Amino acid sequence: MKFLQHPPRYLFFTGKGGVGKTSLACATAIQLADAGKRVLLVSTDPASNVGQVFGLDIGNRIAPIPAVARLSALEIDPEAAAAAYRERLVDPVRAVLPDEVVKGIEESLSGACTTEIAAFDEFTALLTDTAITADYQHIIFDTAPTGHTIRLLQLPGAWTGFLEAGRGDASCLGPLAGLEKQRTQYRAAVDALADPLQTRLVLVARAQQAALRELARTHAELTALGLQQQYLVINGVLPSIEAHDDPLAGAIHEREQTVLRNIPATLTSLPRDIVALKPFNLVGLGALRRLLTDLPPPEDIPVSDVLPIEAPAVADLVDAIAADGKGLIMLMGKGGVGKTTLAAAIAVALATRGLPVHLSTSDPAAHLTDTLAASLENLTVSRIDPSVETERYRRYVLDTKGAKLDAEGRALLAEDLRSPCTEEIAVFQAFSRIVREAGRQFVVMDTAPTGHTLLLLDATGAYHREVARQMGRTGTHFTTPMMQLQDPKRTKVLIVTLPETTPVLEAAKLQADLRRAGIEPWAWIVNNSVAAASARSPLLRRRADAELREIDAVAKQHAARYAVVPMLRGEPVGVERLRALIGSPETLISRTTA
Repeated sequence: MKFLQHPPRYLFFTGKGGVGKTSLACATAIQLADAGKRVLLVSTDPASNVGQVFGLDIGNRIAPIPAVARLSALEIDPEAAAAAYRERLVDPVRAVLPDEVVKGIEESLSGACTTEIAAFDEFTALLTDTAITADYQHIIFDTAPTGHTIRLLQLPGAWTGFLEAGRGDASCLGPLAGLEKQRTQYRAAVDALADPLQTRLVLVARAQQAALRELARTHAELTALGLQQQYLVINGVLPSIEAHDDPLAGAIHEREQTVLRNIPATLTSLPRDIVALKPFNLVGLGALRRLLTDLPPPEDIPVSDVLPIEAPAVADLVDAIAADGKGLIMLMGKGGVGKTTLAAAIAVALATRGLPVHLSTSDPAAHLTDTLAASLENLTVSRIDPSVETERYRRYVLDTKGAKLDAEGRALLAEDLRSPCTEEIAVFQAFSRIVREAGRQFVVMDTAPTGHTLLLLDATGAYHREVARQMGRTGTHFTTPMMQLQDPKRTKVLIVTLPETTPVLEAAKLQADLRRAGIEPWAWIVNNSVAAASARSPLLRRRADAELREIDAVAKQHAARYAVVPMLRGEPVGVERLRALIGSPETLISRTTA
């Protein structure tokens, strides 16, 4: 593997949920330890399953892995880190500021930005404090800091006194206020990340066009921030031998090879590795030691006679949605799970029934017109351009709030507006304009505001509470966008995931974030399921068996209602294929096991 040749001290694995970052990080740590190196494996993933992979309870402390000599692990708990971080900021001001101000400070620190920065605060010491890491020759990070985090830490301005001054409506800079004392340490950490002699970033993706487009954006963003030492790993590629005598496997193989032949130009210069799809769950040392090799499975894995599972189809969900006649349908989830395709399919299904539908997206990588490949009566399509909306929002704030400030205050405001959260707020405002249409027709939103954005807005209340305060005095009836999102009669949130461990864990975390913002998801969609398809390939049949536990967890633990979409032979592009993707309850057949 190229990414393992002459490895530097720090290796970071980054990529979207479900691409295999944790498995690759664990396998890398084991391989280096087996080669005689002293290794520390660190997870900063809120849904970390490193302990599950090793069959151990690791937790927020450095713990040796008994079965692997010279290997230790640490799972940073972002939520615990955020709680401690909030307390460290708020406790000193409780005795000196009014309760209302203290409550406002606590609210400003309740969003996902605080969690992200607090987690960075935790692992920064691993990059800069030699007393902690002196015993280790390599430190492997599962889930690298995002470009979002690094941009936050590169903001140069006056963090000290931020809370007391009350600057930065709906901003990321509130959580940054506690970082002033550690600025030298953070600068050293960012420098270490950018040093190719110390750090290597491993960008992980699947052989999917949308996933690689998203990874190309990540590559460009990290490169612009000075992180040049990047390697590309395309994980889970179906071996060609599995394509024989199985139409589904043959179609998947051809589709993946087409994607590999057309990798985005910005990624072609990166050193590249291909990791084959394995027929076994990547849990346990035997499996992990074989992930990066061509060794056979650790044990003989029986191939059961798996027929497609019995599960609700998306058609069931569409029936219930259509009965309302109008409303907002939001599809949410991590990148690469198929939100764009499913949003288009649901919009097509509703429009086909003669219902007026507005389909929109705020995803820069989404190509709705390519997915539809045709126009359709009753359906209009639009796209929110994040860069355009962000610039419009910046100009508006500088022209209004900035007009009342002196030169120093205006400079600080301009700096505040360079925060990555500004884009989220701007996109939310554009989204809010479209939301209003849901009072008279269906609005289907692909890549709606994330739980991060919603928590940020709910915490600051910059728009919602201001409207409530002003309108409450007059007795006038009003509805803010946040209120509409929180109203199950007006809005249905559909969480999209894949039938794999990490995507399901991350979807559950998104659901928890939404609930904290007062939004209850209406349904889950499990996409791209082998268990719901007809596969003859031995490898795919073993994979189908492994999916059953995740689908069962969605059905019994997470979702009020759910649907399963089978893995398809061809790309669901065009109106007819999108109609077929929705499926019909009458076509379901039961699963039996020989």
